[in-house]
Amino acid sequence: MAIQRRIRRVKTVQMTTNSPIHRSGSVLEPGNWQEYDPFLLLMEDIFERGTFDVHPHRGIETVTYVISGELEHFDSKAGHSTLGPGDVQWMTAGRGVVHKEDPASGSTVHSLQLWVNLPSAYKMTEPRYQNLRSKDMPVRKEEGATIRVFSGSSKGVKAPTKNIVPVTMVEMIVEPGTTVVQDLPGHYNGFLYILEGSGVFGADNIEGKAGQALFFSRHNRGEETELNVTAREKLRLLLYAGEPVNEPVVAYGPFVMNTPEQIREAIRDYQEGRFGR
Repeated sequence: MAIQRRIRRVKTVQMTTNSPIHRSGSVLEPGNWQEYDPFLLLMEDIFERGTFDVHPHRGIETVTYVISGELEHFDSKAGHSTLGPGDVQWMTAGRGVVHKEDPASGSTVHSLQLWVNLPSAYKMTEPRYQNLRSKDMPVRKEEGATIRVFSGSSKGVKAPTKNIVPVTMVEMIVEPGTTVVQDLPGHYNGFLYILEGSGVFGADNIEGKAGQALFFSRHNRGEETELNVTAREKLRLLLYAGEPVNEPVVAYGPFVMNTPEQIREAIRDYQEGRFGR
């Protein structure tokens, strides 16, 4: 019998204006490494072309979900691609990439970018990109609900996405009055973020609405757990859960390593052009 997950905390995300072409909100703020492990941060951004310049990453994966708009991506390894609404790019920065994300000309992009920590054994792994097109991902259909599986699984429906750290990422679209259940390994740490609508969640029927993140109770390895989701208004949400890395985190801007010396090495390697162009 699966244990029913509870909601231990609800956070309302505050959007702030950074410039005339960029607003952002922090869903997972950096620095709370243990609480969010294996996740490092999650930013919601609404931005126009020219907001973000070329920048590097090392030691992490970035998972970018496009809520609306057309997002172009240029990088030092895989070239150029465009993501549309509902698409995800799963980038393993590993030992280092240099990239740029920019809305297509005339487009405003609304996106979520999650950073997933990499274990020390994989910090310097070879970089890779997985473009996860919404139309290509496996879908679990229930009456009144569509669950798109971007990573991991949902009630036996599995994504082919390659993971270093095991992560479940699903998009749920749930009609009013419908209840769906997501199964999760007990030791996975997780949360959901509501993009549209409202509902009640978890064993205690905690209320949540658009712009809120709901954090799940923690359980033990080997336990089977489930999370209940019931829509009041039509719901669109993303659910993320993953296996904690349980290692020290030393972060400096776009570099996330285990020691200060590794950060200094990352800065040197970047400055000396070892991340590519």
